[in-house]
Amino acid sequence: MALGDDIRADLDKMVGNPWSIRNGNVVPGTDDVGLYSNDAVKLDAVYLYADLLGSTKLARDFSPEVAGKVIRASLRTASTIIKKFGGEIRSYDGDRVMGIFIGGSKNSNAAKTALKIKYAMEHLVQPALYGQLPSLRTASFLPRMCVGIASGEVFIARAGVRDRSDLVSIGRAPNVAAKLSDIREEPMYSTYITSQVYNMLSEETKFSEGVDMWRLIRREVGGETMTIYRSTYWWSM
Repeated sequence: MALGDDIRADLDKMVGNPWSIRNGNVVPGTDDVGLYSNDAVKLDAVYLYADLLGSTKLARDFSPEVAGKVIRASLRTASTIIKKFGGEIRSYDGDRVMGIFIGGSKNSNAAKTALKIKYAMEHLVQPALYGQLPSLRTASFLPRMCVGIASGEVFIARAGVRDRSDLVSIGRAPNVAAKLSDIREEPMYSTYITSQVYNMLSEETKFSEGVDMWRLIRREVGGETMTIYRSTYWWSM
């Protein structure tokens, strides 16, 4: 069969069949969602994207060996923290990792994760990299991650070729969270959340010694002016 015929057959199955959507109470894996049956799982979830800053400079100014160690150390650290606080990892995209949080404390767990990623990057990852890779310090490369968090209803489906399928999250929350992780401001700010996430935070993830850790701003995000909150705080571990 020609390539065009293969693609037409796939499209007939995926576009022609109606969705079969069910409510989920766990974040599904690839084997939990059918491909050609147009299976989808609906979730009320919080999405967190942690994006390594300065990856263009990293690729341009350093060897692949050095760049690879920075990316691996950053993603591994962020992933460990995401999983520790109840997040499920379903996507890596270059120098970015996505975590999905569900359950009653999903907003606070995601926010705590973000603040702990900030601490880990500054107090654990950076010293480790500078100690082993002095060229990073010499070039004033600062290993940092920007984290974006958004909440909402999504449905998770599969996309792929034959048996090599990936899960895709369809909805506003993952799109906004990814856009927030792309914000590049002065180094002090590295955590951004939507107002919906902020309004659901617990006291311990909203205040530090009675002071609100989050600052309201109005900003364009993906072509839309939104109320979001940003923070300079970190959470030690």
